[in-house]
Amino acid sequence: MARRGRRRPLVPGAGPALEALKAEVMSREGWSVNPARPGDVKYEVARSIGVPLQPGTGGELRTDQAGAVGGRIGGPMVREMIRMAQERLAKRQ
Repeated sequence: MARRGRRRPLVPGAGPALEALKAEVMSREGWSVNPARPGDVKYEVARSIGVPLQPGTGGELRTDQAGAVGGRIGGPMVREMIRMAQERLAKRQ
């Protein structure tokens, strides 16, 4: 059964910063991102890889399709967060 709840950041109030990071990272990756709605980049990513994702229809995707879209977004975001953490750690030393 599909989860109906939305994921929330572990740190309260971190959502806007994560959305801003998504917009920045995906823009750098070459995607057209509306800074006011960075989550909508998933539709452009899905379209580019042939996944039939439309607003309000995510529940019909297969797991591999959802993972393909999420991986194209989450992968660059995680790499950027790791880069940022390494940079901060280097400054402490």
